[in-house]
Amino acid sequence: MTPANRLILANIWVAIVAFGLGAMMAVMQALARAGIELPFGTARLYYLSVTAHGVLEALVFTTFFIMALGYVVADTTLGRIRGMGWAWGGFWVAVVGTVMTTLAILSGTSTVLYTFYPPLEAHPTFYIGATLLIIGSWVWCGVMIGSFRAWRAAHREERVPLAMHGMLTTVAIWILATAGLAVEVLVFILPWSLGYVDRIDPIVARTYFWWFGHPLTYFWLLPAYVLWYTVIPKIAGGKLFSDAVTRVVFVQFVLFSTPVGLHHQFTDPGISSGWKLVHTFTTYAIMFPSLVTAFTVIASLELAGRARGGTGTFGWIRVLPWGDPFFSGVALAMLTFALGGFGGAINAAYAMNAMIHNTAWIQGHFHLTVGTAVALTFMGATYWLMPRLTGRAIAFPRVAAVQPWLWFVGMQCFSIPSHIAGLMGMPRRVYTGEFQGVEAAQAWIPLVNLSAVGGVILFISAMLYVGVVVGTMLVAPRGALLPIEYAESLVAVAPGPSLWDRLGFWSAVAVVLIVIAYGPPLYHLHTMTRFPSQGFSPF
Repeated sequence: MTPANRLILANIWVAIVAFGLGAMMAVMQALARAGIELPFGTARLYYLSVTAHGVLEALVFTTFFIMALGYVVADTTLGRIRGMGWAWGGFWVAVVGTVMTTLAILSGTSTVLYTFYPPLEAHPTFYIGATLLIIGSWVWCGVMIGSFRAWRAAHREERVPLAMHGMLTTVAIWILATAGLAVEVLVFILPWSLGYVDRIDPIVARTYFWWFGHPLTYFWLLPAYVLWYTVIPKIAGGKLFSDAVTRVVFVQFVLFSTPVGLHHQFTDPGISSGWKLVHTFTTYAIMFPSLVTAFTVIASLELAGRARGGTGTFGWIRVLPWGDPFFSGVALAMLTFALGGFGGAINAAYAMNAMIHNTAWIQGHFHLTVGTAVALTFMGATYWLMPRLTGRAIAFPRVAAVQPWLWFVGMQCFSIPSHIAGLMGMPRRVYTGEFQGVEAAQAWIPLVNLSAVGGVILFISAMLYVGVVVGTMLVAPRGALLPIEYAESLVAVAPGPSLWDRLGFWSAVAVVLIVIAYGPPLYHLHTMTRFPSQGFSPF
């Protein structure tokens, strides 16, 4: 096993542990909402589990897996990871931060529903640990950039390898997004939680949070797109439809992913309707590269299906390698993401957002996008990576083949009823299946029960995934390392670097767009009469 593989596997293992613990926290929530009596079921434990589930799945699992995937891409496309000492240092900083934050949550002192969202107040160690996790990820960003710059110095006349291009855009998005979070935590939240100031302005703090909160989605999504574009066509037996289009898509995400956060604050005072409208337009702009992705990836899969002998309008779908858990996981993730994208368009529209704001619709949408499009892609990618990093064949291959389908079925059972219940007015994050006997709520109960069934199926799928990965490392026989290969482009790639490879330039343009989108509303918030709040810890 190479030093790079050890680093990659270390990051994957932390991701797997976080995923398993987060899944255990999730199933209790689904059962509690369905009104099932649990011996340990209390409102305090319910909201603690909501926080732990959100942090461990949405922040820890994704961040460590993305760092692992970034190192895979850098090692295989550039030939070497530069700064291994820094990479390991960043890993341990992130691990220490994860442990601190997790212990703060489990102690019951930091039930803040996974967000940095005053006036809910966590223990200072929650925020310090989360800060260390972010700092560790910044070290990863530096190692990725340093590895690329070392490669570029020796390959000035070559194009950036496409997979690395996608990971570098992920790095750019993460740096741009976490700048807002750094301001919120270091300037406002940490002094407040440490007791240096008594009160905090919730509107100002949450505006900085949403500078980070929505582009976080694209930090999750871009690595999945890297796999969709550069690996899945190869697995399917075909070629990527267009290398050039893919680079344009990645650059569009750098430009448009960050100045969109105010659409999460449509109901907040203090921000003018004009700036909310601006962010509505930019939110719809960021949907465009995802639509292009859907066309390009499906076209690539059709090419593969027809190369495998598929005929007719849809016959090419049947012959794709559905028995491969990596392929089926990604294909089902893409299908689910199409449903989630529709819901996202509703969220971004001012009038329609008012109907579904803070309802169960939001949890349904979030689990279709991050909970499936991203998570199921990462689960499938684990099955692809393990034999290539360890030389071990996947243990329990039949279980691995079934697991993505279970996740897909469970997610539809969970998410679709959540969407419907949200349209009927059911609030999100409610610990009760009875809703205090309110008559209007009785219509929600069958939907909540069905979503609980989906939650149980998802939990079973999650445990199967963890079991297969652990079994692979413990009982699977060791053999030769399989190669990591990327798809070729159907259309010949023009030699030499192009404008779309100048990611430093596009990142600078993105900074200008962020200043335009956030500068005036933040200036207004800081100069208007403010109404700070004391902290609250209801659970």
